[in-house]
Amino acid sequence: GKTLQSQTHRALIDLLIAKREAAGLTQAELANRLGEYQSFVARLESGQRRVDVVEFIEIAKVLGFDAAKAMKDLAS
Repeated sequence: GKTLQSQTHRALIDLLIAKREAAGLTQAELANRLGEYQSFVARLESGQRRVDVVEFIEIAKVLGFDAAKAMKDLAS
């Protein structure tokens, strides 16, 4: 639980929300494209669960952003 709600975790969540909104997608639409339920996206965006690397890469593909660049930006 140390990383949940940390500053970096919050920055990651904020990034994912911003990218989803910039893509013009609702949580339900993103979930559908990921083959998940809307509650999956809601739990990610509310900070209730961590995003693993594989999930992050898949979300980046769906939303059309460079996962590696985003990770580098978050790490700085």
